[in-house]
Amino acid sequence: MAILRFRALENSSNRKPIVVTAPSAKVSDFYGINVFDKEKMHKYLSKEVFKQLQEATHIGNRIDRKVAELVAAAMKNWAVSLGATHYTHWFQPLTGSTAEKHDSFFELSDEGRAIEAFSSSALVQQEPDASSFPNGGIRNTFEARGYTAWDPSSPAFIMESPSGKTLCIPTIFVSYTGETLDFKAPLLKALHALNNAAVPVCQYFDKNVNSVNATLGIEQEYFLVDFDIYNARPDLEMTGRTLFGAEAAKGQQLDDHYFGTIPDRVNSFMVDFEIESMKLGIPLKTRHNEVAPSQFECAPVFEDINLAVDHNQLLMDVMDKVARRHHFKVLLHEKPYQGMNGSENIITGACRLILERIYCRREILPRVI
Repeated sequence: MAILRFRALENSSNRKPIVVTAPSAKVSDFYGINVFDKEKMHKYLSKEVFKQLQEATHIGNRIDRKVAELVAAAMKNWAVSLGATHYTHWFQPLTGSTAEKHDSFFELSDEGRAIEAFSSSALVQQEPDASSFPNGGIRNTFEARGYTAWDPSSPAFIMESPSGKTLCIPTIFVSYTGETLDFKAPLLKALHALNNAAVPVCQYFDKNVNSVNATLGIEQEYFLVDFDIYNARPDLEMTGRTLFGAEAAKGQQLDDHYFGTIPDRVNSFMVDFEIESMKLGIPLKTRHNEVAPSQFECAPVFEDINLAVDHNQLLMDVMDKVARRHHFKVLLHEKPYQGMNGSENIITGACRLILERIYCRREILPRVI
């Protein structure tokens, strides 16, 4: 194991930054190109349909089936024009991450001819089954059906991969009997309750206030570990944090890492995931070194809470995928290292005992960047 660790350190020290080229010198040229935002809606929808969709988003009016059919057709035409072949209802189950089930736009006509189709029923609702997702004990296995329902307040977007593009439609996730099975539905209910409570108060001062919108800007802190070093640490692989080993010889004391010059490999990674994020309409504004060694941060511009939460979930997924291109592993655990400022001092005893038996001895936590 020691030889493996030394080889991992040697490989990481010899790696060079990947050259990243933005689609344009100006972010405004490619910001939101993969998002079905207002600009795309104006292009693909009539004025009347666009107005009804905006009223549904901002006021809460119902969307009738005819309008949903026109929105579905416009969304499909836009996605296909960018090369998308599949669509998915993108939701946030009780796993702490996002989930998706891809369906193809491909269908057969009555004459047996292949066509691209996307109906309002596919836009508004999908049944991913989802019997194995956590559910808080509110349903039995034979009642396992779960349904996703379109959230028009969060715009659809296209996820790119080396093998194709997929139209992602933000949704809530509920059980067959209507119980909430995700994190988005409670958030939307809370925002609705906040609006109902705040509007009467605001109208004491301004009778023209009809709605209240809450905003949020989530700072995303993370650690970067070279992938070879990550693979040499079973505790990082299994738990996302260290569970054994002595403290590092040096933490943040006398360290110039905090707000210091961003390392070249890290800066290349930051530029890469910022470009991908900007394409998805995530308004990243800030990046810098954080307090602990190998810890960094990015922060977006404030936006509506529902959209900010969706963007943060999407951002973490993008960061993880882009990190692999740069031979990094992103650690999103909030306190992965013992004895460092901004990190955790408590180690789970049982997990530590198991892993120390695997290793048979304590090892020093390496500096990874």
